[in-house]
Amino acid sequence: MSGLWNDFNDAQSNANLIPKGTFAKVRLTIRPGGFDDPAQGWTGGYATRGSTGAVYLNGEFTVTEGQYARRKIFTLIGLYSPKGQDWANMGRSLIRGMLNSARGISDKDQSPQAQAARRIGGFADLDGLEFVARIDIGTDAMGEEKNEIRAAVTPDHRDYAQIMGTAGHGYQPPAQPAPPSSTAQQPTAPATPATPGRPSWAE
Repeated sequence: MSGLWNDFNDAQSNANLIPKGTFAKVRLTIRPGGFDDPAQGWTGGYATRGSTGAVYLNGEFTVTEGQYARRKIFTLIGLYSPKGQDWANMGRSLIRGMLNSARGISDKDQSPQAQAARRIGGFADLDGLEFVARIDIGTDAMGEEKNEIRAAVTPDHRDYAQIMGTAGHGYQPPAQPAPPSSTAQQPTAPATPATPGRPSWAE
């Protein structure tokens, strides 16, 4: 029998965690660390330099809707590590995925528009970015389990549109000018049925 008052083996270690593999729409807030390196393009005080010399963005990801709305997930986005390129490459890969997700671009899209959408003017462009994240579970400095974000979900994924909602489709606007041209012809249509008793064949 489980749940005995003196047996805690079946108690969950951290019931507060969002399950690994959950997809959720999140908003990134960068907690500024005040470290700039203009030669790298790191300006605006967004980056943080740790005691080991590693440089990262201190990301606070807030789930914006759904079952876990308002939950916060804290993840560092690597920019530089004295130990080698791996951490920075993971950080770059995550940011690329975030931009693809936020701006509605397939990861395979290499068009000039897609390439332009994957460029940023600075870290300020990432602050406030909304995208679909795949929530993971990692460990903190104390060895405790915690939620992390290591990957973004792009439009290539079948669940993307449903989670992102219509707001996320960055390249939807060009399709909008079409409806006005059809409405432009509307005024001529009502003019014909203005004579009520007229048979349909006569129009």
